[in-house]
Amino acid sequence: MPFLTIRTLAVASLALCVLQAHAQAPRIYRCGNEYTNDAQVAKNKGCSPMEGGNITIIEGTRPTAARSPTTASNTPARSGSSTERVDATAQRARDSDARAILEAELRKAEERLAEARKAYANGEPEKQGIESRNYQRYLDRVADLKAAVGRAESDVAGLQRELGRLPAAGAPGSSAAK
Repeated sequence: MPFLTIRTLAVASLALCVLQAHAQAPRIYRCGNEYTNDAQVAKNKGCSPMEGGNITIIEGTRPTAARSPTTASNTPARSGSSTERVDATAQRARDSDARAILEAELRKAEERLAEARKAYANGEPEKQGIESRNYQRYLDRVADLKAAVGRAESDVAGLQRELGRLPAAGAPGSSAAK
């Protein structure tokens, strides 16, 4: 008899868990690229129910309302807007600031490159401490130094490319917004 009651209790608890899980999982409908759990909206839009698998939906941010002409004239233009133009002097100031920042970064990157090349010593740096007895450790350090030189060279090249993309300082046509 006790076996029968334990079995009955197990079956009842399993059924309760299944019913509870089914009650907690609302039906999800797919409407093109949108998803909803509102059956009425899904019926009106002709959405199809999602079967199997889990779905995670993170709601994005809502775009802000368009600015009125009165507020647009009192605030600086936003970058990235294709309809708004930036004042020529403001654009020249931005370009010169960008150039100054990139030139400072380029100087730092060139210094790091010089230090990396000095440490690399053309592939033959001096051995340090235990490296005279452990040649593999020396080879690993040489490989790391070579990789550091490569990274520093690519940093310098990237910064030079960015500087080349900027309009020349004081050049005509450098004031137009892109």
